[in-house]
Amino acid sequence: MKGFNKKSIIAIAALIAAYIIGQVLISNGIIDSYIQLNMIIIGINIILAVSLNLITGFTGQFTLGHAAFMAIGAYVSAIFTAKLGQPFIVAIIAAGIAAAVAGIIIGIPTLRLKGDYLAIATLGFGEIVRILALNIDYIGGAIGFNDIPQYTNWTWLFVITVITVLLISNFIKSYHGRACISIRENEIAAEAMGINTTYYKVLAFAIGAFFAGIAGALYANYFYFIKPDSFGFMKSIDILVIVVFGGMGSITGSIVGAIVLSVISSFLQSIPDLRMVIYAVILFLIMVYKPTGLMGKSEFKIFKKGVKGNVSSKG
Repeated sequence: MKGFNKKSIIAIAALIAAYIIGQVLISNGIIDSYIQLNMIIIGINIILAVSLNLITGFTGQFTLGHAAFMAIGAYVSAIFTAKLGQPFIVAIIAAGIAAAVAGIIIGIPTLRLKGDYLAIATLGFGEIVRILALNIDYIGGAIGFNDIPQYTNWTWLFVITVITVLLISNFIKSYHGRACISIRENEIAAEAMGINTTYYKVLAFAIGAFFAGIAGALYANYFYFIKPDSFGFMKSIDILVIVVFGGMGSITGSIVGAIVLSVISSFLQSIPDLRMVIYAVILFLIMVYKPTGLMGKSEFKIFKKGVKGNVSSKG
């Protein structure tokens, strides 16, 4: 029970209180459907941003194909719930596993690449997934996948978002997480210390893909309908923007970035003609005056506490 201290108890109490307050407000109609929609979008964006930050911010692998893993998770969940009649929890697990397997398959050959070459390779993978979805009639093809059961609600969203943040945060503070960070800081030095850099890059890629797949499952089972174009190149850019905006290498930054950009985007929907222009200007100003993102690499205290020890040749 070491580490289960007063701060941990306060954090747990705050999370329980936040869930109960949200549930009560929704049950009594104080939070309407529009606000619920934005809450769902924020939660999904947090999961996507935190999972991508593990790959890009903490392991230093620049990828432009994160939306592809979200797409795999969304379609797998849709098949399991709409066509196979499986429980939502089974669909979520299947979606995460399918995305993780895809992450391993694409990760093994591509993560030997670096920088722009890796970005181009993952971009190509994302386009392959989109084109395949466009041409498979079983999942709707270009028309899209209809009549997906709406299982995603506040409870599912809250629990999965919290679990995602906690698991990735604890992974980063573990031996394996420190190995990933060492790769980001200096891959040659990490290899010299005996760290299997390819293994850890693929591991980070698989974990990030797993949670992106779960985010896709939540997305599919809330919006009833999905189509391949929803998971294209621009979706990957949107996720990357959240990570950069919040701060690469900061779990807190991903959470704050997802909330801030989702709220800004929702407010700008009333002026669709100028929405993207204003959105771009806001991002431009933030990046000019705060190039490391809102949080840089800093964290809230709940995410700061690490594990003592060094990174050696284990693994």
